Amino acid sequence: MNAVVIAVLIMLILSLLRVNVVFALIAGALVGGLTGGLSIDKTIEVFTGGLGGSASVALSYALLGGFAISISKTGLPNLIVESVLKMVGKNEESKAKTYSKALIILFILLMACFSQNLIPIHIAFIPILIPPLLKVMNELKIDRRLIASVLTFGLTAPYILLPAGFGKIFHDILATNMAESGLAINVSDIPKAMLIPTAGLLVGLVIAVFISYRKSREYEQYEAVQLESTKYSKVGIIFSILAIVAALVVQIVLDSMVFGALAGIVVIYLSGSIKWREADDLLTEGMKMMAFIGFVMLSAFGFAAVLKETGHVDELVKQAAAMIGGNQSLAAILMLLVGLLVTMGIGSSFSTIPIIATIFVPLSLELGFSPMATIALVGTAAALGDAGSPASDSTLGPTSGLNVDGQHNHIWDTCVPTFIHYNIPLIVFGWIAAMVL
Repeated sequence: MNAVVIAVLIMLILSLLRVNVVFALIAGALVGGLTGGLSIDKTIEVFTGGLGGSASVALSYALLGGFAISISKTGLPNLIVESVLKMVGKNEESKAKTYSKALIILFILLMACFSQNLIPIHIAFIPILIPPLLKVMNELKIDRRLIASVLTFGLTAPYILLPAGFGKIFHDILATNMAESGLAINVSDIPKAMLIPTAGLLVGLVIAVFISYRKSREYEQYEAVQLESTKYSKVGIIFSILAIVAALVVQIVLDSMVFGALAGIVVIYLSGSIKWREADDLLTEGMKMMAFIGFVMLSAFGFAAVLKETGHVDELVKQAAAMIGGNQSLAAILMLLVGLLVTMGIGSSFSTIPIIATIFVPLSLELGFSPMATIALVGTAAALGDAGSPASDSTLGPTSGLNVDGQHNHIWDTCVPTFIHYNIPLIVFGWIAAMVL
């Protein structure tokens, strides 16, 4: 049996059984290493070594947590939420509630989409805006699985399709690795090739909003998530906006979330919105909030390092290629399923592209796929699993905001819904793209 398949299955089964995701990743890595022929000592060594690769990611999320708490103390999130609540209104009529739900869902969707391309802050906005909104969502009985699906769509679809912000990074990685694997492409062709697969994500979003989670769901109302009457001034709001702009500019110029978040924190401190003696406690509070994501990302990097060390990732791709023969239709399905397995384990579509492009590009050319179809196959295969993986920040981010009161399970309320509504349509529409392009 292939070590990648075994490791990913162990990780997913344990996660579905509500075993802690970090433990599930460690257990999956250990079993995968042993299955792949590594000794226990070697597996532990590789896993430990892999942790270093995610140090900057973990630190980024910790500082983003501190930045989020700092922003919240200026009152900006409260101002935004109060504005939304005024638009929502207090009318209890059924039609008014429907309009209120639609407004909140649209607001969250726009924020998620903007976070990838227009204002590339990724998941940093979630712990700032979602917890204060939980009160009104509870009153309107909005199913949080719906909000998780909306957030994950916004965190994935824009970067897959649009060449700006994180999308530019994704497209550049895709073009570079395809060129190195024997197929030079024009970056401007990527949005055209990924249009059909992205349509699959849109179909999944529509199903989640209008069919799967349209019914009301009851939640307990806790003081911890109610909107506090934080005082704010025009000066504080102006500096909080300047802090967000500073964080964005520094992140783009230096290509570093660590220094971007740090720049935003410094601007807020200099504004006087937060007292220096409170700084340590606030940063610690923010880091605690994002600690879960940091530990999962650390474990995911170790997990990925073990799978790469076994050499079974390449074996899995080669085994799939051997099964294909000359059948284009079967080839497309198998390549997408391999991409799903690899990305589910690694948790990052960006990291999956270099792994699969080296085999998929020559294979696609040999089977007679057009350059556009090859782009769609490699891009979709890499993106698959990003939505439903327990180790992906596209699922960890929504959980961090929706579970502040302990009423939203990461696996069953975020990962399973997003897997069903996005990975399955991606496979179908990715296959269609490969056949028609």
